[in-house]
Amino acid sequence: MPSADVNYLAVLVAAAATFALGALWYSPAVLGKQWMHAHGYSPERVKEMQKTAARAYAVSFACYLVMAFALALLAGYTGATTIVQGLWLGFLVWLGFAATLGLTAHMFSDKRLATYLIDAGYQLAFLLLMGVILAVWR
Repeated sequence: MPSADVNYLAVLVAAAATFALGALWYSPAVLGKQWMHAHGYSPERVKEMQKTAARAYAVSFACYLVMAFALALLAGYTGATTIVQGLWLGFLVWLGFAATLGLTAHMFSDKRLATYLIDAGYQLAFLLLMGVILAVWR
């Protein structure tokens, strides 16, 4: 297997940028209200969910670190070093894995299509962002 150098600072920055993008994406000012409505959550339910938010955020950030590391390896293996190559890599990972796995899971749930579209849009946005950061900052 080919080897790839990983810039660990870039991995950390990509994970942090993804976390920040999520805070913005799911904020009430952007898509938070639509996300709540699509799930059928009441304001009371959201308050209840906020009690375990610290754990959810910690797990999410750990997952973003793993994803950024894996994407950094892929960027190294593919030789991606430009913005366009990073965007392409992020798009392919989204299309081949995130979008398809998410849609498959969605088809076996009773959630509205809007929940999938909001989440898949976020996943596309953060994989494009990660792809660019990790390709350019190798």
